[in-house]
Amino acid sequence: MLRVTDDITIEDWEITEQFIRASGPGGQNVNKVSSAVELRFEAARSPNLPPQVKARLKRLAGRRWTKDGALILQCDETRSQVRNREIVRERLAALIEKALVAPKRRIKTKPTYGSQQRRLKAKKVRGEVKALRGKVGDE
Repeated sequence: MLRVTDDITIEDWEITEQFIRASGPGGQNVNKVSSAVELRFEAARSPNLPPQVKARLKRLAGRRWTKDGALILQCDETRSQVRNREIVRERLAALIEKALVAPKRRIKTKPTYGSQQRRLKAKKVRGEVKALRGKVGDE
């Protein structure tokens, strides 16, 4: 069981971990030991996550979200299988915590009357400067 917050916990049946061979450091050991971890979280079927959180989690996950509603995370940072497992579980918890926070609604703002007048005045002055750059007439 993975505890994300006081209210949200992820049950063991929702998570499947698969150990695969990692690329990177490890020397001869890298060819023999499966130290990388691939965690699969069945987010769409999870009863512990509200629908809004699932939608935000899907948007945050991006390409890591599968068509059947699972979230796949990988970790092969260290040589230790146990440490990689801890790291990937921490990443899952952090991603879910990030999805719990609802984004603030954007409040439309309007430029003030004074700023609009200053902008128009500056445009007019700039236009006059450019108009004076023309060729000198025959006078």
